[in-house]
Amino acid sequence: MSSGIKHQDAQYLRDYLTAGDATRYNLLPEGVVCLNVTHSNLKAYVADIRIDLHTTIENVKHKLYTHIGTKPHYQRLSLYDGDRYLYPLDDDSKMLGYYSAENGMRIHVHDTDPHSMSKDGGLEDVSKIQKYRMSEEDYDKRKGTLREWIKKEKAKDPKWRMKSMNQNGDGTPAPVQEEYDTSIESVSHINLGERCECQPGARRGVISFVGEVEGLNEGYWVGVTFDEPLGKTNGSVRGKEYFKCQENFGGFLRGKNVTCGDFPEIDEFGDDDDEDEI
Repeated sequence: MSSGIKHQDAQYLRDYLTAGDATRYNLLPEGVVCLNVTHSNLKAYVADIRIDLHTTIENVKHKLYTHIGTKPHYQRLSLYDGDRYLYPLDDDSKMLGYYSAENGMRIHVHDTDPHSMSKDGGLEDVSKIQKYRMSEEDYDKRKGTLREWIKKEKAKDPKWRMKSMNQNGDGTPAPVQEEYDTSIESVSHINLGERCECQPGARRGVISFVGEVEGLNEGYWVGVTFDEPLGKTNGSVRGKEYFKCQENFGGFLRGKNVTCGDFPEIDEFGDDDDEDEI
């Protein structure tokens, strides 16, 4: 929350947005109040901490310690109604109810610890957090690292170079490995002019091409003219025409995604997103 917004204003804003300003405390047990907590070293604040009015100020400090990190004996507490100062909570033996604390009031914690971790943004400014960095010498001493493996490979062959997963040894792109049959047998049951249904989406159309397509992955493709504009092409790939149809009425699919048969035209749209189709 921006430090430019007063805590009381922020409370009113939240009540307005949640429309809970009149009912937010209705379900609290009797003798329990809901208080906000601010801290002298922190910009952020803790909202709606439930505290029993019979709790001593000493135990209130112990409860706040779990939220703000300041040890109880370094806490100096004050009670506020919004931005209006009410009382110092300076008697550890007295109960919170002694100070007439009510729902929505605020306890402010002044941290008196000269070595507090929260001082000067220690708990909020991430730039102050010391990051661990291993020295080059220490990394060289480690076993089983990528650097050690590269050194061993170069020792075997000074011309050795690491290749990416999508490259052959000579640096040329590696062929895409298909996990299904793309040979001529995969389209042997498909004939030009047949009606078909294509997946995904149960799209229907007519077989308009069967064969290899320059510019696509290796193997055999099936060109389909769909009954509706559910495709991604007009029958051409990279300027070369394999069959002719209206724009977005054509598609190229693998044989496994095409079923031929008595599929009359229907008026429905399906999902045409599939990695085996262009």
